[in-house]
Amino acid sequence: MNDEEVLGFIRNHFAAGGLVFSVCTGALLCGASGILHGYQATTHWSAWNLLPYNGAVPVRSRVVVDGKLVTAADVTAGLDAVLLVASLLHGDAIAQEIQLSIQYAPVFHSGEPETTPAEVLQTFNESDSAVAASREAEARRFAAILGVAA
Repeated sequence: MNDEEVLGFIRNHFAAGGLVFSVCTGALLCGASGILHGYQATTHWSAWNLLPYNGAVPVRSRVVVDGKLVTAADVTAGLDAVLLVASLLHGDAIAQEIQLSIQYAPVFHSGEPETTPAEVLQTFNESDSAVAASREAEARRFAAILGVAA
């Protein structure tokens, strides 16, 4: 997030009309580049509350498409996003063929805090607390740089 060459590449690519696709907390990297301002976006649920620091309009969804910006909530949502982009570009049948070829058929349904057993969620939150605090500090720092009031 502190590499101006990377941030500039994202900004320039987006400004030129290129598709930008982020997975998980990659949305925070896009936010640090300044491209999320005013756009709908998602990220991993544990960092979702940080999107406003980037001027983004947070959407609770596995995948969000807003113009040339595609954000996926997490790594597996990245698969969903790839299938959605394939469908948008080449039709549903191609996306379904890709899904079949990688045998992507989720088994558990505890990928969201609302559907996860309380004890599993508590254990995760406890183990993730240092990472969450670090992310928030960086998000606040970039909000100040970008002039975003979150």
